[in-house]
Amino acid sequence: MKILILGIGNILFGDEGVGPHLANLIEEKYSFTSDEHEVDIVDGGTLAQRLIPIITEYDRVVVIDCVKVAKGDIGDVYSFHFDDMPEYITWDGSAHEVEMLQTLQMIEMMGDLPPIKIVGVIPYVIGENSTFQMTDEVVKASVTMEQVIIDYLRSLKVDVLVKNRDIEITDVTATTYTKGVNYDIGV
Repeated sequence: MKILILGIGNILFGDEGVGPHLANLIEEKYSFTSDEHEVDIVDGGTLAQRLIPIITEYDRVVVIDCVKVAKGDIGDVYSFHFDDMPEYITWDGSAHEVEMLQTLQMIEMMGDLPPIKIVGVIPYVIGENSTFQMTDEVVKASVTMEQVIIDYLRSLKVDVLVKNRDIEITDVTATTYTKGVNYDIGV
């Protein structure tokens, strides 16, 4: 089985970058082995619809993103399966060019959507000034998000090995911009 860990978000808007930053952290911190499974990690940034051909190549996908919850607080973590999304999650509070929710709905309409697990956090949404800094609440929440993802992979019988025990999300935020999906924009 091919498993994708997909970080979604805009690193220019603070907490919005938690998906790419956490995907980067997981890639730097862990290695994954399995006789049955292959695990890939992709920083999908704000590519949304351009990720459709990548997402459909996988048997299972873990999406790391921000979520919007009516009565939630900054730093609250939510984990759910896309086909069983709680009604209180609106998942629309982001600066993505086309929302990931709509992208997944398009793939679902085409009948090509693999099982999707979403691991999301409520961000502090900034206005017009950009920043690479995440709030303390989301930095702390990223530890919980990381553990949810690792536990999920282990439940799928993936062996998780720690390569770099001392690395934290704040250690990788300075290099996340160098990662991401290489794609042909047709130019």
